[in-house]
Amino acid sequence: MTGDVEELDIDVGDELRLHVVRSGTGPPLVLLHGFTGSTETWTSLCAALDTHFTTIAVDLPGHGRSSVPADPARFALSRFSDDLRRVLDVLGVTRAAVLGYSLGGRAALRFALRHPARVAALILESASPGIADPVERAERIASDSALADSIEADGVAAFVGRWERLPLWASQPAAPEEARARLRAQRLSNRADGLANSLRGAGTGAEPTVIDQLPELNTRTLLLAGELDSKFVALAQLMREAMPQAHITIVSRAGHAIHFEKSDEYRVIIEQFLDTVMSEMGQWR
Repeated sequence: MTGDVEELDIDVGDELRLHVVRSGTGPPLVLLHGFTGSTETWTSLCAALDTHFTTIAVDLPGHGRSSVPADPARFALSRFSDDLRRVLDVLGVTRAAVLGYSLGGRAALRFALRHPARVAALILESASPGIADPVERAERIASDSALADSIEADGVAAFVGRWERLPLWASQPAAPEEARARLRAQRLSNRADGLANSLRGAGTGAEPTVIDQLPELNTRTLLLAGELDSKFVALAQLMREAMPQAHITIVSRAGHAIHFEKSDEYRVIIEQFLDTVMSEMGQWR
């Protein structure tokens, strides 16, 4: 990397400390990983972007090296929106582009809705606005609660073994073995109580959908989904219809984790989108 890598642990209050990795130079770009992820999700992307952007990768509550509050309610994404604002305040960042993947995409979307003046551009990869149907939402809450209980009972290694066999990741075996081994090691580095409480407090059904709020969001937004991930292709299309400033890109021959499966193509898409935003509005700080 061209810029120095700085690791910070920022106390955002109420028993939560967030681990942050900052590197590079240029306009700030916040990166939010998915469930079972960490700042390591973005290591290669940050290295590729460090001459153009100051990347700010954050471990979500209960993940990586961030702390694990005892109360699942502390993991709520509505609360994380204010936590992320605190992180930007501490770092002296007024506005940032925000990129979120899956769980991190839901977090990024809620941050943009709650603090729109702090978001220069928004990138949502394989993200959801939440579950609108009350029956489906209740079923998801119940299934996430059961999964959380099993993680605590069986341990992280057993959970990761089951997690990696989900159909959601069916397109990943084509990735190089070394990359898959790094991903598995990163998943295994998480704590059982952190993953369990993240599911209980920040699972897809934990908070009401924000779909009705999307027409209010005038932030330049890029929606990304993998062609093989039909559920999230449909969700991206649904959000595109509701968001006045959104564009959608469907990445061919990719599944849920586009950044992992198609890393070079993903980087180009991100750079081109942010370069377009900068050409229209200038840099942000």
